[in-house]
Amino acid sequence: MGLLYYYWGRSVEAGNNLLLDEIHAPRAVLPLRMAPLVLLGTLLTHLFGGSAGREGTAVQMGGALADQLTRWFRLRPRDRTLLLIAGISAGFASVFGTPLAGAVFGLEVFLLGRLRYDAILPSFLAAACADWVTRAWGVGHTAYPQLPTPEHLSLLELGSAAGAGLVFGLTARLFVGATHLVSGFCKRWLAFEPLRPVLGGAVVALLVWALGTTDYIGLGVPVIVRAFAEPLPSYAFVLKLLLTALTLGAGFKGGEVTPLFFIGAALGNALFPVLPLPMPLLAGMGFVAVFAGAANTPLACIMMGLELFGQQGGIYIGLACVVSYLFSGHRGIYGAQMVGQSKHGLWARDQGRRLRDLR
Repeated sequence: MGLLYYYWGRSVEAGNNLLLDEIHAPRAVLPLRMAPLVLLGTLLTHLFGGSAGREGTAVQMGGALADQLTRWFRLRPRDRTLLLIAGISAGFASVFGTPLAGAVFGLEVFLLGRLRYDAILPSFLAAACADWVTRAWGVGHTAYPQLPTPEHLSLLELGSAAGAGLVFGLTARLFVGATHLVSGFCKRWLAFEPLRPVLGGAVVALLVWALGTTDYIGLGVPVIVRAFAEPLPSYAFVLKLLLTALTLGAGFKGGEVTPLFFIGAALGNALFPVLPLPMPLLAGMGFVAVFAGAANTPLACIMMGLELFGQQGGIYIGLACVVSYLFSGHRGIYGAQMVGQSKHGLWARDQGRRLRDLR
């Protein structure tokens, strides 16, 4: 995989960040090879046990394929930007079966704190069509339970949801920091890029052998489902965070979102003994809220929570996502995100800058 990207994929190795950079400052049409390379890279990552997701693959394929229409229709930069946003929405919606969340994700992901309203119609149409095509193709999606909620909404429960959101946000920030730490270590000590996934893969394999279980590699969907129904080891989210940071930081391909779902659901499960909320509700809150903090997309994550778990837990999911977003700071899994509106007045100087320039 390292050799594949070293010789043929250097122009597209930035992945999702390349898409966001092109939205902010359109320069050149994305190479078509981005789609097959990221697909093959993700399949290899999962085949050999890497801890990674799949939304990055879908988003990059959607953006790269959509961008090819720029040449065919000779689109202006403004229209090309809308096309890229629609491609991102379509990719996200199709892989999770959440068209509303996919549409809002495309509008929200590239500019922290702001929405691109002129792209609303293309994003929603693309997300709805992509979801329809995926379902018509017979591709199934994981079914998650409808979340039970307390009979009466009290200040204690609202405070518990906000407190959980704070923990979710700090965990999102920890995930981002750990991934950047591994990536920086590899870049500093391994000058020859193809060796980075070799070393990272060896470390992941040794850790899995030492743990004696494969629960914490791959997508981890079975463990995510278990988090809604039974207690997990309290350290489960830490192991998933570590293995995912090693996998992605070493240069394997895939996405961060499904591992973040795992981390969040397992963390919510671990919070059950100390917070007066039902276990499935905490797992569902963590599922979307850790992602909200790491991706800086609270509205898309609230939509996803409603689509996956039903509206009855909406206030708890919404509060957890918003608090997580605020407490993750100006950090995120997408370094090309630009701060459109700072999360706090003390950070106003960050506006107009990309997250990767704030480290």
